[in-house]
Amino acid sequence: MAVIAAVTPAKPAQAPVVFMAGGPGADTFDDIPFLVDSGLNKDRELIIMAQRGNLYDQPDLACPEIDRSNAQAVGLGYDAQEAEQLFLKAVKDCRDRLTADGTDLSAYNTTQNAADFADLRTALAIPEWNVYGYSYGSNLALTYLRLHPEGIRAVAIDSVAPPQVVTLPWTWGSTAEGIDTIFDACAAQPACKDRYPDLRRTLTEQVRKLEARPLTLNVPPPSGGKPVKVVLDGGALLNLIVAFTPRPKDIPAALEELANGNPERFAKARAAGSVQKVGEFAHGLTNSVACSEWAPGYSEPDVLKAGRKAFPGWPDTVLAQVPQLPFQYPACGIWDVADRASVQRVATVSSVPALVISGTFDVKTGASWAKGVARNLSGSTDIQVPGIGHWVVPQSPCAQSVLASFFARPTAPDTGCVDGLEPEPFTIIPR
Repeated sequence: MAVIAAVTPAKPAQAPVVFMAGGPGADTFDDIPFLVDSGLNKDRELIIMAQRGNLYDQPDLACPEIDRSNAQAVGLGYDAQEAEQLFLKAVKDCRDRLTADGTDLSAYNTTQNAADFADLRTALAIPEWNVYGYSYGSNLALTYLRLHPEGIRAVAIDSVAPPQVVTLPWTWGSTAEGIDTIFDACAAQPACKDRYPDLRRTLTEQVRKLEARPLTLNVPPPSGGKPVKVVLDGGALLNLIVAFTPRPKDIPAALEELANGNPERFAKARAAGSVQKVGEFAHGLTNSVACSEWAPGYSEPDVLKAGRKAFPGWPDTVLAQVPQLPFQYPACGIWDVADRASVQRVATVSSVPALVISGTFDVKTGASWAKGVARNLSGSTDIQVPGIGHWVVPQSPCAQSVLASFFARPTAPDTGCVDGLEPEPFTIIPR
């Protein structure tokens, strides 16, 4: 745990902000620079606590085995049998190592995470505090608000993953929504529309082409170093877009270059995966949450069905894999944790003041899903920031301003800067 002092000395009664990170499994302390740069501690303390199982916790649910398999996988087809075997062996090796030490993998879930934060407030003797969470942290914040509302002054959630709807098939709808919004924004800018007149067709053609005939290339990672072998197929292309590599403003240009025989932007982004920070990401926490809360009640055919609905006509080999979570169902068969879907997939209904923040270019947690959450929060303010992707606040000075005004006046935040905002111009490559 860390407490970041307020830049401007706060009044004694001013409630601090507690942060809930995304993932699940990301190193919470890595996010501190983004939070400080976003002004979260401008006039109140910022409290940081890693979720159970993260880096520096005991036990730490890191899986170096998975990090190493992911680094190797860039040289294989995204959905290739060899990639699956490599990944599943890493999952088994990690599980075997953790459980040999007596770790109960079913004890790592959102309910327990929420209870930990409730215990933290009590331990620190804080009468009330503000909560800010993004991505999975929004899911955790909503669960925390539902189960432990006492002492919560206000809740801000960013890039919302609603507990009641998040499942593995659900991810396809978010992916399609975000990509469609990016393409629509290009069509609304005359220069972009003129240069890239049919991005949907271009993307579909490239996914089909690469899935049928993957490219094998040797390229250096963006961080430099020796060239590495990468395989760029349809699944890899789609997942690079979901990961925002390249950035949304560069996606039309990158697709145009790819269609004209220049795959460099995507290939270098794929090569970045060969440089893994071994042991820093808690893949074990990801698996414990995904397998107990997101996977139950659905199956691999349900993922494929959702993919076909989102992207009609795309190859089944691409659509069969959950975006960003390939081979998750067989991985869950290995991870073997208790089904918690019925206790976790519950909407949070509350009158506690809430700020719901979404980016229109978010392809991981589609902006439209936040509206359903906001309807259940009677004291909520719901904003969508145009042209911003996943985790809005660090990317948007306007969102930072709204968040600051919300914590100052939770029932009447100033959202005026959102009016009239438009996505920045897309990158235009010369003809």
